[in-house]
Amino acid sequence: MPVERTKVIGICGGSGSGKTTIVRKISELASDFVFIAQDNYYKSAEYISNSNITAFNFDRPDAFDNALIIEHLDALRDDRPIDMPVYDFVHHRRKEERIRVEPRKLVIFEGIMIFSDREVRDRIDLKIFVDTPDDIRFIRRLNRDIKERGRTIDSVIEQYLTVVRPGHYEFIEPTKQFADIIIPEGGQNENALNVLVTFINSILAARQ
Repeated sequence: MPVERTKVIGICGGSGSGKTTIVRKISELASDFVFIAQDNYYKSAEYISNSNITAFNFDRPDAFDNALIIEHLDALRDDRPIDMPVYDFVHHRRKEERIRVEPRKLVIFEGIMIFSDREVRDRIDLKIFVDTPDDIRFIRRLNRDIKERGRTIDSVIEQYLTVVRPGHYEFIEPTKQFADIIIPEGGQNENALNVLVTFINSILAARQ
């Protein structure tokens, strides 16, 4: 019998919607999967700083190296390892280091625009959209960018109003139509998470 291909579950939603929280909770309850973040596949833009933060638009589908994403998803689906890039969000560039990712039964692929490119989308077996109100997403993004990415309050607000919010409604919100499952309130939705983890464990059990 032919070997069953690795399954890919995609978790999409706006910045600050709670996608990472969902992945973390899945990791507490399920096993035997690898996690791939679309953020690692941003194109380098070293010329960006707090003073010119909107000079590169991180909130468009072409901000990502989709060719490499497709190459890596295909490799993992074919049971081959990849060397995943690592992105430096302080200096806005891809680091020299890579992370070796060995294939597993399941790939969790998370990002704001993983449903935007059809070729990428076609490689995702189950599509999940995390639907969280704008104000909650903005507050989470503000806290993250200041604490983890060396940003100023003014630069976060400018980027949000100039490109993040418009990009969300132009490129992210419309991809909700491709979702198989929509989870309101992200990682705070315990009932949805329990159903999702049960489904994931059924996939893993079927492949043993």
